[in-house]
Amino acid sequence: MLDDSLFDDPARLADTDSAGLLRLAALAGAQVRSCAETAAEIGLDDLAEDRPRAVVLLTRPGIGPGVAGLLAALTGPRCPVPLVISEELPSWVGALDAVFAHTDDVGDVPLAESVATACRRGASVVLAVPDEGPVAAAGAGRAKVLPPRVPVPPALSFAYVFAAGLCTLRSLGLLDFDSDELAEQLDREAERAHPGHESLSNPAKSLALRLADHTPLLWGLEPVSTAVAVHGAYALGAHAGVPSHVADYRQAVAQRGLHRAASSVGSEADIFADPEDNTAAALRVFLVNAHYDNQGEVHERAAARDLPGADVVTPGDTVRADPVLRAAVLVVRFDLAAVYLGLAAGMLNGPGWPALAMH
Repeated sequence: MLDDSLFDDPARLADTDSAGLLRLAALAGAQVRSCAETAAEIGLDDLAEDRPRAVVLLTRPGIGPGVAGLLAALTGPRCPVPLVISEELPSWVGALDAVFAHTDDVGDVPLAESVATACRRGASVVLAVPDEGPVAAAGAGRAKVLPPRVPVPPALSFAYVFAAGLCTLRSLGLLDFDSDELAEQLDREAERAHPGHESLSNPAKSLALRLADHTPLLWGLEPVSTAVAVHGAYALGAHAGVPSHVADYRQAVAQRGLHRAASSVGSEADIFADPEDNTAAALRVFLVNAHYDNQGEVHERAAARDLPGADVVTPGDTVRADPVLRAAVLVVRFDLAAVYLGLAAGMLNGPGWPALAMH
């Protein structure tokens, strides 16, 4: 059972959060800073003299697939080179290509084999992995390794992996970002979500309350927002045990049965909603919108007319209209909301809860 009174009782919240997950989730800004510092130390900007023929993002189970999807969405269809997401090294990768890889498992032998092959073929390789284990060993002396410097559970390592990917794409001339500004914005989001702030003024607690006791339909209004929604579903599953449906909004509309069911559901603001209606209690649409350009607002207005009971999740007006910044802020908000929800539901503590492995 969800104990939502926990949200506005900082003392009880601190006692319940025996693993310090809220504090660890608030370290996203520190993860970005440390990764940027490591990138500078190892000379990541010297990764490739020329633009690569293609970039391959190697993903393994965990945080990586969501990060890769967001990086691909941010580069967009105008990216001057193909950007491929794959679990294994494609057979065509060679000396003209660049490879970025991450894994939560330091003993990931299949990834180590892919890394060894990529290095042997002369590809430019960047690894967001600890500097020990078979994956790092496979790239020893040939790959650029960006080990994590801020110890957090793997499920809270988005900012580190995302920053490593951004640094890699920046070094290849494919995407630009300001690491200091990104870290500062994530620090601000963590401050807004501090356990001492009441739910009404705390965006993470507010989102957790809106998600509570529902099956969320996380529908992104454009590719970057949909990628954020993918991570949101991962976070809710990892920390709160909440299953979610994720889709691009246009794809969600094409799922006519689900869309029809969703359109009949009211939001928390619907004073006429029947509290005994199990359907209303089960589903809730969350329109995820990074809100970084005017087109996103147009899509939001159209979707809101279509689904007047939908809940809109945006970064707010305090974050500059930059897709990298606004997407990252929303991701961290989902992380913090999922941890709050997991704590209130008793999913992240108590007998039988496994210890969370740290990087």
